[in-house]
Amino acid sequence: MGNTKTRLINALKGIEVDRPPFIGPGGMMNMATTEILKTHNLSWPQVHEDAAQMAWLAARVSELSGIDNIGIPFCMTLEAEALGAAIDMGSIHSEPKVAGYPLHRLTDWRELKSLDLNQGRIAVMIQAVQELQNQDKPVVVSLTGPLSLAASLLEPMIFFKSMRSEPTEVNAFLSFLSASLIEFARELAEAGADILTVADPSASGEILGPRYFAEFAVPYLNQIMEEADKCYSASLLHICGQLNSIFKEVGQLSSLAFSIDSATSVKALQEAVPGKVLIGNVSTHLLHRADPEKVKKAARLNLTQGVKVLAPACGISMSTPLPNLQAMAAAVREWPLSASLKQELSTDDL
Repeated sequence: MGNTKTRLINALKGIEVDRPPFIGPGGMMNMATTEILKTHNLSWPQVHEDAAQMAWLAARVSELSGIDNIGIPFCMTLEAEALGAAIDMGSIHSEPKVAGYPLHRLTDWRELKSLDLNQGRIAVMIQAVQELQNQDKPVVVSLTGPLSLAASLLEPMIFFKSMRSEPTEVNAFLSFLSASLIEFARELAEAGADILTVADPSASGEILGPRYFAEFAVPYLNQIMEEADKCYSASLLHICGQLNSIFKEVGQLSSLAFSIDSATSVKALQEAVPGKVLIGNVSTHLLHRADPEKVKKAARLNLTQGVKVLAPACGISMSTPLPNLQAMAAAVREWPLSASLKQELSTDDL
């Protein structure tokens, strides 16, 4: 196992490392920007449907951006498409997104079949992982969390309202989706993936609140992450938005490594839920709009506050300038800071 792999795996497990890793896990936090695609004359449809190109681009993104991993896929629509959602495959300027829901009412989920791992873009992703074996950098695969997947199959307002009116049916639906995701995760591990990311932006405390987060997010996320511990070297969980209202419930999540949005304070979460390995949380607005020096200062501030693995706070804009990603890479490679830079951060208004 190369040093880069060891560093990231150990950091995600809370083991001291020589410097913080900088990651782009793929999926929702894809780093294949418009600039990179244009440079190599690539577009989303062709990359998503060709395992060799997917593997090559993931490795190239890692090389150009400076991230310490190779991350795939490049969107969070694979599972929804495999379960019947219509997908707009995007363009050089936009990632794929759900364009049509296959379910019209909650109980329609019972007509769904489990994910077919042998066809479509899911099979392409598995093959791409196989092609990425024996890399010096760890291969990170990203799956869509069960709540976000449910909200990609059924109009979100119908789904979330059903938590109040049909909780038993919602739990049955989420149980089905979680079982399918676990099978997918196992197959990716068998193909050679090192680390699993589960991104569940719809599990935000702002959307669910404490009661529904505890009932509909915690059990299924824990089930998936506990299964991941059996077949991956390490894993991490990402949840978007402001988490202050659900700090207690976040403490019930089994995942040690936890990726957070810039809307959540690193210090506040550390105080409320000690022991988590925090990942993030450089503002994606800053990454999109600021200059590289300001991005580097923001990254340094995050690390000073206690982030153990540096990453964007959420999914980045495809128009994010490559130098801003490289600035984050520079921040971890220049760590730890000198005393004068620490003082500068303590007084600088980012």
